[in-house]
Formats: sequence, C-alpha cells, structure tokens
Amino acid sequence: MQPAPFPRAELSGVHHRYGAVTALDGIDLVLAPGEVLALLGPNGAGKSTVLGLLAGRLRPQRGLVRLCGADPRDPATRRHLGVMLQEARLPEVLTVAEIVEGFAAAYAAPRPLDEVLALAGLEDLAHRRYAALSGGQQRRVQFAVAIVGRPAVVFVDEPTTGLDADARRQFWGVLRQLRAQGVSMVLTTHYLEEADALADRIAVMRGGRVIAVDSPMALKARQGRTRVRCRTALAEPDVAGWDGVLGVVREGDLLTIDCRNAESVIRSLLERDPTLSGLEVVPQALEDAVIELVREAA
Repeated sequence: MQPAPFPRAELSGVHHRYGAVTALDGIDLVLAPGEVLALLGPNGAGKSTVLGLLAGRLRPQRGLVRLCGADPRDPATRRHLGVMLQEARLPEVLTVAEIVEGFAAAYAAPRPLDEVLALAGLEDLAHRRYAALSGGQQRRVQFAVAIVGRPAVVFVDEPTTGLDADARRQFWGVLRQLRAQGVSMVLTTHYLEEADALADRIAVMRGGRVIAVDSPMALKARQGRTRVRCRTALAEPDVAGWDGVLGVVREGDLLTIDCRNAESVIRSLLERDPTLSGLEVVPQALEDAVIELVREAA
C-alpha cells in the first residue's frame, strides 16, 4: 500500500474522553505532505491524545482519524509512521548499531545503517552500548529508530530534550532535510523557538480544542503586538497613557513598551524626548503570542 498523496494525517470531528475528563472536544487537523505541524499548548490540552490516536494506540470514540488515508490501527498503515516519543525504552545492553539494525529488520526497504547513523549524528557511537550513552545521545538513537523505516510521517515529541544548543541546531537541520524529501512531521516541543524555526504551521490547543492554526509569522502578527525599547527620560505613567500602549516597564534608563501601534508610539517618543537613544523595535515572540491566545481562549 502506498501513502496517500494528501493528507498524510487527518482528524475530523474527533472526540475522546478519559472517564469524566474530555481530552479532545471535536477537533479537526490536517497534515500535508512535506509539512511540519507543531502542536502547542499547556499540559492537558490534548496533544498526547492526538499523537496516540494518529499512532493507532487509541481508538477515537467519535470522529474520523486517518494516517496516509487509512486506519492508523492497521499494522500495514503504521509502517508509514516513525515515532520518537519523549520517553522511550530501548535495550540497554545492545549497541547503537544493533538497536538500529533490529528495528530495520521490521521493514521491507529500510534506510542503510550508515545513512541512519549519519542523519542521527551517531557515526562515532555505533558500537557503544545504549546504557553508556548520555541522555542527549539516547535521544539521537530514538530518532534513528524513528526514521530507519523511511516513514512518510514522523512524530517527534520533545526531540531536542537533553541536547546542547549546537546539537539542537544540527538536529533542526536534519529535520529540514527530511521535510525537503517530502516527509511530514508532527512536532511537540516546549522550546517555542524550535516551533518557530521548524514549523510550517502551528496548532495551538487548549482544553481539548484547537484554538488557532496558522504559520508562526501569522500567529505572531495576529495579536498585533510589538515591543519597543529605548533610553528615555520620559516617565512611565506618561507613556502608559498613550493610545495603543499595553504595558510599560523601566529598568534604569531603559524603557520597554508593549504596544499595538508601534509607529504611533515611536512618533510620540521622538516628538516628546529629543534626547531619546537606543531605539529598538522587537516583534512579538511566538511564546508571547501563544500565551495570549491561550489566555483569550480561557
């Protein structure tokens, strides 16, 4: 069975409960070929349930769930899926190469071992036992296992936990390489800069519902907020009363202004303080946009 060209994954009108707790409340999501979709939201938003349904571990109580156009609980369908979970148990006494080769045996046309090790950055660790690896190195092995079967869809759950900054950015490069090859990915992460850097679209969840789906840039622009920083002699109360100003914070002679109309605020600053210096305009961070969206939904 070949993967359907579109969509790679789909949830339509899906409801799911755990006893009295509503995990998903009629959500709709679509994952396109070659797309990275990030799921963001507070704990309990329903992200893990979405992954469980798409991986075939859970059965939807209401609604439709499809992976590559078929039922994700079908073993043949799951061969199109690679999963890198936040917590994974692999045989500690085996070497990295033995683990990867063991999983490769489950597929008809797996990636060659050397290719997998190179993608995961494990070339120098192939003969080391899993138990002897650091937490970050173990995460790389878990990623190698997820991609060894040439999946059309990959779930990466907190993929860079335990990695330093350089290793994290190298891993981002590998994910971009896979996306360029047409692999679709669902990403969950607490590093909002990671979602901003990698995701084509972000689905923000709260209380089992999708409250926003858009590109990172569009989500940040949707809130219409900008941060202006400058050195000024103007007093905080004066600036706080200007049109469009949402908040003002002073640290020494540095004033930070959160506002909805940066152009108007900058014009007022220049008109009222001829000694103004160090003017800087900072677009809203994705983290601030997500927090605001979740707050508004509450």
